[in-house]
Order: sequence, then structure tokens, then C-alpha cells
Amino acid sequence: MSESIITPEFADVQDIQKQHVSLMFLFLTFLKIGSLAFGGYMALISVIENTIVKKLNLISHKDMLDGVSLANLLPGPMAVNVVAFTGYKVRGRLGALAATTGVILPSFLLILALSHIYFNYGEVINLKTIFQGFMPAVAAIVFSVAWRLGKKTITGKIEFFIAVIATITLFFIPLAYKIYTPIALIFSAGIIGYFAFSDKSVNTTKTLKNTEFRKNIITLLILLSSLFLLWFLPLPFEKNSVLYLTLTFASMSLMLFGGGYVFIPVIGSIVVLENNWLTAQEFNDGIALGQVTPGPILISATFIGYKVAGFWGALCSTIGIFGIPAILMVVISRWFDFIRQSSSTQAVMHGIHSAVIGMICVAAFIILKSSVLSFAIPEIFDYWPVISIFIASLIGLIKFNLDVIWIIPPAGLIGYLFF
Repeated sequence: MSESIITPEFADVQDIQKQHVSLMFLFLTFLKIGSLAFGGYMALISVIENTIVKKLNLISHKDMLDGVSLANLLPGPMAVNVVAFTGYKVRGRLGALAATTGVILPSFLLILALSHIYFNYGEVINLKTIFQGFMPAVAAIVFSVAWRLGKKTITGKIEFFIAVIATITLFFIPLAYKIYTPIALIFSAGIIGYFAFSDKSVNTTKTLKNTEFRKNIITLLILLSSLFLLWFLPLPFEKNSVLYLTLTFASMSLMLFGGGYVFIPVIGSIVVLENNWLTAQEFNDGIALGQVTPGPILISATFIGYKVAGFWGALCSTIGIFGIPAILMVVISRWFDFIRQSSSTQAVMHGIHSAVIGMICVAAFIILKSSVLSFAIPEIFDYWPVISIFIASLIGLIKFNLDVIWIIPPAGLIGYLFF
């Protein structure tokens, strides 16, 4: 099996660094990340990697890939799940709370303000041109992350094979099966990793007998069973009450696999058709606002909650859609800390990490493609602003090691001026 990305000496240095990270510093760091993360799930993950792994060196590349792998397997908004995982790795449960709150707060406040303008004055600020400038820069950030993580992970022919298969599969799989594809790829890569990289001479069963391990499994099962029932049982509350809103979004979050874009039609059917909280046009406008503002696209829950019950509806809907999956991620992270000590688990994760690299590459291509297709331009040569932003951003990130703070705001300004 390939050597671990982190040497023991490096791990010790990292532990010392974590001890000096205050919760306020963690909160403010993710507040900045949440203000810059335009473009959806993988864009947010890339900004986290650029800041937490590359710049601050608070977690390793391997930890980052573990978080992305778990987020693809668990329900809920994947970006926020990775944030909760990262915060937990740095400062435990309070770190997960600080990181999650920090990353959501900028988009929550922005959507809250835009919702007030929309529902009271019937219009919103046009952010499309700024967003169009952001997107090629975001694609460059995601590509740079794939490059850095790939150099650490793709160290042999088997890893390269897994990454290529993941990339090809995601490119050509029919749209109807895309919701299941990431999970299938991760399971397949894990199986390949187990047989290709396992050290069968090491006994790894003692971890499974740990008392705290069993407690985490019991806690997880109770949490899942209780909240899963909310999806099927009628709630005995007024439909426009804050409590009903909170429980509805909390139960929806546990059925969310495959990312926010996949789950939007389900949310629409519940919000528009079943509960009549929004009209179809209002729902579409709320999703559009979630796309052109920083942070996860499911921040649109804030928009929906505001329409139903004002500020408290917005706040509780946001907590419902993001809070329960984040708690689940922390519980799983505590459990994962036990099993990852086994050589078999490390082999499985090594295979999964290779597939994740392929998935990141595809995400970067999709973001770049969407930034080009957002223009109704007849000639390929007229795409020069998009291509220029992408190339300049990629050079700045890889060759000059620039921080994303010097990439995203200038790209948005260029978008405003040229688009």
C-alpha cells in the first residue's frame, strides 16, 4: 500500500497547530470562506482546501479527501457536511459548530436581505453579470485543487485507473442515473482499494470492540430512526408555523443524496405543490438567488422560510436543512476516527480518494462549461473574457500560489465590467 500522505512528524506539527486555533479564529476563517465560495458544492470545497489545507495547514490532504468521500455517502448538503467534518477535525464538536455557522452566515444574511426586497418590492438586485465573472475563476480554483490533491494521491497505475474510470463514468452516465453514480463510484473504488492496497498481515478487529465505538453507532441509529420517520409521518402542527417549517426541512435533509441540484425538484414539489408556501415563479426565483450568492445552493431554504414566517421562519428553515446533516457528519466522523486506524480501512479510503480526484476534475469541467454556455455568443472567439479569466486564475493559483481572495473578487469585477 502507498505511504500515508502525512508523516508522523508532520502530524505532530499539525496537532500543535490545532491546539492554538481558537474557535473565534475558526469561525472568522470560515466566514471569509463562505463569503468567497461562489459556484456550488465543489467550489466551496475547493476554497476550503485552498485555505484550510494549503494556506493554514490545519488538516492534511488525506483528511480533506476523507471528508469529501464521507459527504458523498451521507445525506444532506455535501458542502456543509465537509465544513462540519473539517471543523470537527480541527477543534472537535465546537469546531464543527463554529465552522458551519461561519460558512453559512454570509449567504444567510445576503439571502435574507434579498428576500425582504423581493417579497416587499417585487424585484431583486441583478447579480448575474458579477456571477458570470466568478464562474471561470471558480473553475480554475477547482482545477487547481484537483491538481494538488492528485499529485498527493495518484501515485501508481491503480490509482490512475480508478481516477480515469470515475471521470469517464461521470461524463457519460445518463442524467437519470447521476443521483446514484457518486455513491456507486465510491463503493466500487473502495472495493478495488481493499483488494489492491490492504495489508492482510495486520489484525484490525480490535477497534470494532471499542465501547465508545458502539456508543457512536447506537447514537447514530437513534438519530437516523427518529428523524427518518418525520419524512413519512404527518406533523401535528400548523403548516405555516416555525416548528412545522423546521421539521419539514430537517426531514427533507435526510433524504438528500447527490447534492442540492438533484434534490431541487423534490423540494419544489413539497414547497409549491404540497404546502403552497410559494408559487412556482417564486420558487424558481429563490433557487436562482441561491445560485448567484456565495455558499451552498440550498440556502434557498432561507428564502422559503422568510416567505412563510419572516425572520424566524428563515432562520429555522436554514437550521433545519443544514443542522441535522452536520450533526450526522460529526457523529460519523467520531466513528470514522476509530475504524480508520485499521490497515483495511486505509486501503479502502486510498481507493476512494483516487475516485474523488476524478470527481473533482469533472466538477471543474462542468463549472467551466456552464460559465461558457451562460452566454448567447455565436462565435467561439467571443468567449475570450471567460477563457482569459480562467487561464489567468489558474496561473495565479498554481504558478504563483495566490490565495483565493486575490482571485475571486477581481474576477467578479471583470464580470461586472465586461458582461
